[in-house]
Amino acid sequence: MSAAPSSPAGTTRPARPELRRVEANGIELNVAIAGEGPAVLLLHGFPHTWRLWTPVMDRLSDRFRVIAPDLRGFGASTRAEDGYDAGTLAEDAEALLHALGETSAAVVGIDAGAPPAFLLAMRRPGLVRRLVVMESLLGRLPGAEEFLAAGAPWWFGFHSEPGLAESVLPGNEHRYIDWFLDAGTLGQGMDPAVRAAFLDAYTGSEALRCAFSYYRALPSSAGQIRDAVGTGRLTVPALAIGARPVGRALEQQLRPVADDLTGHVIEDCGHIIPLHRPAELLRLLEPFLAPEAATAPVAEG
Repeated sequence: MSAAPSSPAGTTRPARPELRRVEANGIELNVAIAGEGPAVLLLHGFPHTWRLWTPVMDRLSDRFRVIAPDLRGFGASTRAEDGYDAGTLAEDAEALLHALGETSAAVVGIDAGAPPAFLLAMRRPGLVRRLVVMESLLGRLPGAEEFLAAGAPWWFGFHSEPGLAESVLPGNEHRYIDWFLDAGTLGQGMDPAVRAAFLDAYTGSEALRCAFSYYRALPSSAGQIRDAVGTGRLTVPALAIGARPVGRALEQQLRPVADDLTGHVIEDCGHIIPLHRPAELLRLLEPFLAPEAATAPVAEG
C-alpha cells in the first residue's frame, strides 16, 4: 500500500455533509447532502462510495446543494439483487432528486456513474440542467476504438463472469481494491480515511457481488445507450473530462450525438480525478455548473 499524503493538493477543509436514508425507486440510498442552492448530483463509480467527492464537496457546497449518494449496491445503500444496468441507475437518480424535492439538477458522473448520468440527461433533459461525465465509456458508441484497440481492461472479463470474482476474492479484498486505488492516483495515494472507507465498503462476497453486477449489466447498459442515441440527441450542455487512461475517448463518443459539448483532459492525472486532482477538477466544474455558465463557457483543453 502506498503512503498517502496528509492533505492532497487542492483540498479545502473536510466537508461535513448530512447523511440521510432516502427511499428511491424501490430501494434505500445512503445519501450525503451539503449546502444550499441549485442542486448538483454526484454519481461515483468503482471502487468508490460517496466519499469519492469529499475533496470537492465542501467548495461546491458554498454555492450549490450537493447530493452524493452511494449508488445501488454500493456503500450503505441497498444491496439489491438486480437493477445494475445504466437505465435503472438513471431511474434511481431521478427518483432520488424527486424525493429530495429537486426539479432541476446538474448531474456529474464518473466511471460507472457516467452512463446513468448520460441516460438521465437523454431521457429527462428538463430535469438535467447540465451534464458532466468523466473517465468512462458509453457502451459501444463510436469514438473509443483507439482506447479499446488492445481490448477492454483485464478486470472487465474477470468481473463479468457471474459468481467468479466474489467467490475467489474474499480474504484478499483489501489488496485487490487497493490496486485500483493506487492505479487511479498514479501511485500518489489518497486521504487514509477515504481509502479505509473504500476498502471497508468492498469487503465480503455480497459487497463484491453488487459491485461486479455493474460489469455484468454492461451489455444491457450498452443497448440502452444505443437506443437512446438512436432516437434522440444530447441537448443539455455537457462537459466531458478525461485523464488516464480514458483520455479523450469519452469526448469522442459524445461529439456526434451532443449539441453543446466541451472536452478537457487533465494532464498527469489518474482515473480517480476527484481524489487525485481536486483543484484542477474544481477549476473546470465551478464555472461550468454555475447558473450563469451559459454566458461563460469552459475553455477546452
